[in-house]
Amino acid sequence: MTDDRIQQHLADLRLLNGDHHALVQALRELILGLAPGISENVKYGGILFAAGEAFCGVFAYARHVSLEFGSGASLADQYGVLEGNGKFRRHIKLRTLADIEAKQVRHYLLAALTATPAA
Repeated sequence: MTDDRIQQHLADLRLLNGDHHALVQALRELILGLAPGISENVKYGGILFAAGEAFCGVFAYARHVSLEFGSGASLADQYGVLEGNGKFRRHIKLRTLADIEAKQVRHYLLAALTATPAA
């Protein structure tokens, strides 16, 4: 994924909702700092993150930012913040920067990353 597409996506988000832009940027920094070699890709209207295979995505909606896990149903929900009842997917809704810590986002990101098969 070119850096240009990611930067354009972020610029568009900044124009639409500055608070969501700040939240997405904070999540990006957290995710990219989890381990070397994590890549990001603009897809499906959000940013997907991969370490060999995709392990999460960040999507901005009208009232929240969603951190989504394609295999989230297999994650232990130790803090009771995962939402969704589909066969595979789960997500965490975030409305403020404080939600990142309050909802233990790093814990879930590390669990999803660890569960991702290496490429």
